[in-house]
Amino acid sequence: MSALGQMVAGVAHEINNPVSFIHGNLIYLSEYIQDMLRALQAYQQHYPNPPIALHAELDKLDLDFLRSDITKMLESMQIGTERISTIVSSLRNFSRLDESGLKAVDIHQGIDSTLVILQYRLQATADRPQIQVIKEYGQLPLIECDAGSLNQVFMSLLSNAVDALEASNQGRSFQDISANLNAIWIQTRQIDTNQVMIMISDNGIGIPEEICSKLFDPFFTTKPVGKGTGLGLFMSYQIVTEKHGGNLWCDSTLGQSTKFVIEIPVKAKRIA
Repeated sequence: MSALGQMVAGVAHEINNPVSFIHGNLIYLSEYIQDMLRALQAYQQHYPNPPIALHAELDKLDLDFLRSDITKMLESMQIGTERISTIVSSLRNFSRLDESGLKAVDIHQGIDSTLVILQYRLQATADRPQIQVIKEYGQLPLIECDAGSLNQVFMSLLSNAVDALEASNQGRSFQDISANLNAIWIQTRQIDTNQVMIMISDNGIGIPEEICSKLFDPFFTTKPVGKGTGLGLFMSYQIVTEKHGGNLWCDSTLGQSTKFVIEIPVKAKRIA
């Protein structure tokens, strides 16, 4: 997971510089193009009857269409670079490699950044509508934690929830899934002065009781060969329990839902 965080931070850094350059120059490019269009409009007003050859070239250009389309293109490019900047910010927040050790952070910010990174898995596909994410955030204080490793726990649990939902969709029609939408609930609340709870649940097919007891064992996995190492939940358990002095457990109802619950202290007890 540490290697994942380093890779994410590196990718974010490499993307950030060229995107910032493009985003910054789009402002000036838009101004320059608008200046040129105003100058062109002024020429047309003062010289409404250009020579035949020039008139033919202007007809080919379709200036009215160009004016409209250039404006739309610039707006789309602006929105696109803003979207990339948001993703880069989320990647950097997810890795948090510039914040070594314990630091008081906003847990909700880490969850939201993880959701941005996972957006490609949540969006609608040809086989199903978009997976609904329902956030029920409570009022939480800043949590003293290793934010980078805790974000990796959120990534593991949320990815597993998506996997469970996709597994539950096997053999179901698009219409059937639409009638009972795939959903992930994220709930947070403070349970006492020095303890908070984060719950991540889905409405998939659930997990048999005999499997629930093995989920946090190293190398245990229910996924086909090549689909997982069986280390995600084991490492998540270590991060929560050993690194943060908290607890992580699973509560599942077969055929209905699965819920993972994280409890961690507001003030860290100890860190490995």
